[in-house]
Amino acid sequence: GLEGAWPRVAMEASELWVGFVGAGRMAGGLVRGLLQAGKVPATNIMASAPSDRNLNAWRELGCRTTHCNLEVVHRSTLVFLATKPHILPGVLEEIRPAVGSHHIVVSLVAGVTIQTLQRLLPPWTKVLRIMPNLPCVVQAGAMVFSRGVNAGDEEAALLKSLLSSCGLCEEVPESYIDIHTGLSGSGVAYVYLFAEALAEGAVKMGMPGALAGRIAAQTLLGAAKMLLETGEHPAKLRGDVCTPGGTTIYALHQLEKGALRATVMDAVEAATNRACDMAKD
Repeated sequence: GLEGAWPRVAMEASELWVGFVGAGRMAGGLVRGLLQAGKVPATNIMASAPSDRNLNAWRELGCRTTHCNLEVVHRSTLVFLATKPHILPGVLEEIRPAVGSHHIVVSLVAGVTIQTLQRLLPPWTKVLRIMPNLPCVVQAGAMVFSRGVNAGDEEAALLKSLLSSCGLCEEVPESYIDIHTGLSGSGVAYVYLFAEALAEGAVKMGMPGALAGRIAAQTLLGAAKMLLETGEHPAKLRGDVCTPGGTTIYALHQLEKGALRATVMDAVEAATNRACDMAKD
């Protein structure tokens, strides 16, 4: 059958056959990261989706596409599950007979636990769960992953080396995944809101909107880069910007009056709790 023709153990990137069951935005972000980093050739990647709506973009990237989930599993060693949560149980039931001990199954599906995945797949399956965020599309993602009982150091290392091409990638206990969703998955939206507000403040003071928007975005990028590259605590860097009696401390006083910190903490909490609730449904 098909099995003989496809490499069973494939740790070299050129030999790695990657499949995506589901071809939405998040899967597309990951695949662009992999391709732009040259980690896997497009011809080794196959994606399935029920309609062509999402698949056309994959074909333009040079990937192979199909409407058959089973075909993806047959032709891949590393299988990413990227469906909507309510569709996943049916998909797992469908692909279960094709999943072998050589497969590595990685779920991107929000709210579906490793325990659930292991229950719905054969008992030997190597399962990992990852939670990416949208900036994976520009190789500046923040991802966390956890491994199931059969996934060993080799699988974790493979996943980490592949995904590090898409941004920061950390292995964590599964209980952190919902927190990551509230902090980083949803968190990019909090930052967009903040960027919008920064630019609007400058527009109010007389700067053209397009220019203010570019400067606000670069300000956020620069601040984040300094945090990552210096390893300093944000409070230390913030203190460095505040000269006595200068402009920054006047601005920070206003932010404190608006309870910026408490509001953002509440936002992370609300999104994390929602992620937990979705997992229970």
